Amino acid sequence: MRPHHYDCRLTTVLIFRSETRLIQLIQLQLAFGDLPLLDGASLSVQRGDSVGLIGRNGSGKSSLLKLIAGSLQADDGLIQREDGVHCVVVEQEPSLPDQASLFLSLLDRAKLNPSPEEPEAWQQLADIRAWLDRFGLDPERPLSGLSGGERKRAALALGFALKPDLLLLDEPTNHLDLAAIRMLEEAMERVSTSIVITHDRHFLDRVVNRIVELERGVLRSYPGRFADYLRLRADQWAAEDQAQRRFDRFWAEEEAWIRQGVEARRKRNQGRVKRLEALREAREARRQRVGQVQMRLDRGERSGKQVLECVGLGYQTPDGRDLVKSLDWVLMRGDRVALIGPNGIGKSTLIRLALGQLKPSAGQLRQGSQWQLAYFDQMREQLDEARSVAETISPGSDWIELAGKRMHVMSYLGDFLFSPRRAQSPVRTLSGGERNRLLLARLFARPANLLILDEPTNDLDLETLELLESSLQQYEGSVLLVSHDRAFMDAVATQTLVALGDGRWREYPGGYSDWIDQGGQWPAENRAGEGSPQETPTTTFSARDLQSAKPRRKLSFKEQRELEDIPLRIDTLETEQAKLQGSMSSADYYRQGAEQMRLDQSRLEQIDETLMALLERWEALQALASK
Repeated sequence: MRPHHYDCRLTTVLIFRSETRLIQLIQLQLAFGDLPLLDGASLSVQRGDSVGLIGRNGSGKSSLLKLIAGSLQADDGLIQREDGVHCVVVEQEPSLPDQASLFLSLLDRAKLNPSPEEPEAWQQLADIRAWLDRFGLDPERPLSGLSGGERKRAALALGFALKPDLLLLDEPTNHLDLAAIRMLEEAMERVSTSIVITHDRHFLDRVVNRIVELERGVLRSYPGRFADYLRLRADQWAAEDQAQRRFDRFWAEEEAWIRQGVEARRKRNQGRVKRLEALREAREARRQRVGQVQMRLDRGERSGKQVLECVGLGYQTPDGRDLVKSLDWVLMRGDRVALIGPNGIGKSTLIRLALGQLKPSAGQLRQGSQWQLAYFDQMREQLDEARSVAETISPGSDWIELAGKRMHVMSYLGDFLFSPRRAQSPVRTLSGGERNRLLLARLFARPANLLILDEPTNDLDLETLELLESSLQQYEGSVLLVSHDRAFMDAVATQTLVALGDGRWREYPGGYSDWIDQGGQWPAENRAGEGSPQETPTTTFSARDLQSAKPRRKLSFKEQRELEDIPLRIDTLETEQAKLQGSMSSADYYRQGAEQMRLDQSRLEQIDETLMALLERWEALQALASK
């Protein structure tokens, strides 16, 4: 297998020549607006490839999947497919045809006969039922009661049951809880070839063997997993920046020469003039990397030491099911707590109790002093579809106040990558990622010392997600969050509050991986329509889960600062140690007296102990940072 390189605008697209190639994209062009989504994009997919497709929100990833599936036509370029290749797509928000049951709806979606004559077709129907059972779904359930997560699981079950040559998944982990994501990861091992759009870094590391990034209309391929991609991308960006600096320097020199006038008009220099015109055209056509979101969190007034206190808190559903039972728990100032548990276990109920939207069945929930709350809603119900983006941020005014300073709403929205024209667009025209950015922009536009975040990572691209992590790590207020993004919980959470079933909750120190290390387990999801379980089964994590989860732990902002400060502290202590040892070894040291000699010896022992502790801490942080 030999790689062939196509050079296109300082990028290298890696295409493999192989007899097992399923599909090849050659110089694809596709545009819907001012800038093309695809601008000479090329890619080759072979049998056995597990491709993770990543890119910024709105870069064209979903459109690329449609092109590969054949449901969308490119403006230009060529798509070559292997004869008879069977391709199945599971969309970000899959639609299920209206039928009497979930099973019949899936058959309608796949255009399958519910009463076939061929044995192979009967086996396919049996496979669909078996996969529905693996994903915890009843085939005979009516569609009307299905949640978004259940619809997603049903579409995924159908995709695996059809055994395609190429499986295309668009954000498959959205709306899934951790147990369902683990089930999905195991199911992906049965698929020979796949292309997955996802921003779940843990999922990428578990599932894919190749990362393809769509940026500025071009596809770049990186072998390996997500961690390898980060290293290779950094090297490529450094090389690209250096090439652009050389180009700009040469262009500036040529522009200075043309302004001399007389020399440029001589006939023998006409070639140089034409070269300058070509340089101008190339510079004009050059697309810069998309900027980063700028997040500024205003902590507002300092809250009381206890932000939220639950005393014997209980909540029971009308059918008698306990979601919260005898909960005694305190959220302290500065805590960042992640709620963990399967869908339907009571995480959103606990948040609604904290917000005051529900009244507890028992006990009390006390709010601390100086409460300033900001709430991020995963269903985005806070957004008015008819309002413009700018009106959503600052109704009736062109200005907002941020950390005591006035800022124009257009400048503020620009920090969240909304152009002035996009800022005037109605909310209903925004994509899922743009809606999430808008909610974050509105959330951070007001002072708050308590953030309640319900699935804030859905639809966010990787760069925005990592910036959100960094902002929350530096945030001095308190955070209560629900997320199924394991890497996000590791980076942000200082504690986890885990649902154990039957309304019981337990707090663990650290993030998701720390919970796993402490033997993390949770009850299996109680499916809607199955009634209240008499016994609550648990899901226990295997050694593989422990091994794959641990490397995802990232340094927090404070830990990073600590890692940088430790060498300076060691130097200071070693200097003091050397000075003290020199003094104690001098000939006239005995003149200091017995008390001073005792104090010096005690201080020397204290320095030794502190140095040993600092060295051990530095090794632990350095090992964590290198993963």
